[in-house]
Amino acid sequence: MLDKLTQKVSDALRFIAGKSAITEKNIDDAVEAIKTALLDADVNLRVARRFVSATIEAAKGERVFRSVDPGQQFIKIIHDKLVSFLGDVKQDLQLRGPDTLSTILMLGLQGSGKTTSAVKLAFRLKKEGRKPLLAACDLIRPAAREQLALLGAQAEVPVYQDPGLADSVAVYRDAAAWARKNLIDTLIIDTTGRLQIDEPMMAELSCLKAEAKPDELLLVADSMTGQSAVDIAKTFHERIGLTGVILTKFDSDTRGGAALSLKTITGQPVKFIGTGEKLADLEPFYPDRIAGRILGMGDVVSLVEKAQEVIDQKEALELQKKIEKESFTLEDWLTQLRSVKKMGSLQSMLDMIPGMAGQISEDTITKADFKTQEAILCSMTRKERANHLIIGPSRRSRIAKGSGTSVAEVARLIKKFEKMRGMMKKMSKMGRAPDKQPFMPKAGRFKR
Repeated sequence: MLDKLTQKVSDALRFIAGKSAITEKNIDDAVEAIKTALLDADVNLRVARRFVSATIEAAKGERVFRSVDPGQQFIKIIHDKLVSFLGDVKQDLQLRGPDTLSTILMLGLQGSGKTTSAVKLAFRLKKEGRKPLLAACDLIRPAAREQLALLGAQAEVPVYQDPGLADSVAVYRDAAAWARKNLIDTLIIDTTGRLQIDEPMMAELSCLKAEAKPDELLLVADSMTGQSAVDIAKTFHERIGLTGVILTKFDSDTRGGAALSLKTITGQPVKFIGTGEKLADLEPFYPDRIAGRILGMGDVVSLVEKAQEVIDQKEALELQKKIEKESFTLEDWLTQLRSVKKMGSLQSMLDMIPGMAGQISEDTITKADFKTQEAILCSMTRKERANHLIIGPSRRSRIAKGSGTSVAEVARLIKKFEKMRGMMKKMSKMGRAPDKQPFMPKAGRFKR
């Protein structure tokens, strides 16, 4: 995620970070390198120029040159400007209370992920306590209604469709009536899409907007198309009017041009980003957190939030007790591996750890570690996972055949587990009893 942009911006800032004194030339060189990085990331030229002008104006002020740590002060200015261009603060959906029907119009071209994003949004709103209904108003794309119905069933969200109607406005009217009758509080309309913007599509969307008077008009755009996504958003905003954007495939976007350009060009915020194929892979867009990732600072807050979603507090406390008593088993390890998988792709988690963005490829980790470990653990019996000491040569041979690995790999996993369990117990004791931590001499303890 944004790996190329992160790497190039980090390279541009590396020679200026930590300097006790910086000159105007240092600033000019760093800003020029960042401008090149932005243009390589497919950021709109006008946006890149505005960013450079705003950064230079702020960086050449007295507060940088007179700062105790001018290098860090300059990086803070870059961070603040990135946040500003990304949209300042997270923008929430502007929906009505639960007693009134709120309407969301989903817009976008074919292939942008509009239908999938509509279901993901419904799934998210359902988790937040709302009662969503999906309306199948895309009557042009083949199998669009069937796709919406299938995904809606997976999300356990009702889908309204009427194959007998050939008018999207009529489908909306019936869906809205059904929603009010069944105490639905949020109607999400999956609208028609085309391979490119044309007049019939815009005319239909204008009629839908006039009839539905939606609370939100969300454009779904493919972040990997960069400047094209920005141009599409600009056209939709000028013709239909947007209240926000959902950027899909953000987990695969190594450049970040669309995210950095959209707010400035359209004036409308990015509200959500698609970070994977699962129903839960739709996240709010936090400008400050994305700016942190671009600068290689990571996003620990989002990482913790993801962990809290999949790890039960009670289970975590029980796990801690097992670690302290050295009763942590291979069964527990398998449970933890599966919890980590629920948090999303490994690469997205690495991107949230400061300094790790782009440092390790996901393929390397997955093929060499996680998939192999899970295969080996799943080939064991419950009795073996509960007590790894019973796994002798014959059992290791059977486990290796069952998991498609070698006896050496099985032995390596068991050895790694034993070492990890010992380290976990040691760390647990250190955290529980600070006074028993290894001795470290205090400053000034030894005199000459």
